[in-house]
Amino acid sequence: QVQLVDAGGGSAQPGGSLTLSCTVSGGSFNTYAVAWFRQAPGKEREFVAAIRWSGGTTYYADSVRGRFTCSRDRVNSAVTLQMNALKSEDTAVYYCAAGRPITSAMSTAGMYYYWGQGTQVTVAS
Repeated sequence: QVQLVDAGGGSAQPGGSLTLSCTVSGGSFNTYAVAWFRQAPGKEREFVAAIRWSGGTTYYADSVRGRFTCSRDRVNSAVTLQMNALKSEDTAVYYCAAGRPITSAMSTAGMYYYWGQGTQVTVAS
């Protein structure tokens, strides 16, 4: 049984930083990508970032590129999303997800089979 547990959300001021983590278990993830999506109230879920488990290639939404960094720790089976220079528009529930998307579909939520429970990120002064 594949499980993803995401954690690390909280509150920060604009310009601040937060780190999210996603611990994966229950399977072999060598052919998987792990992604972060977010959903703000009244909005659709949107892609944030992703990383291929094997090789570590990363992908970012334009809105977070240069501010967020996605990395993986293969020893501890975890993926981290380091979020810097936070903005109020980053406020959302963040979800990690695992799947086998092709590169052109990396940002498509439907390509991910497994999801974490979500963690709230609030950016406000």
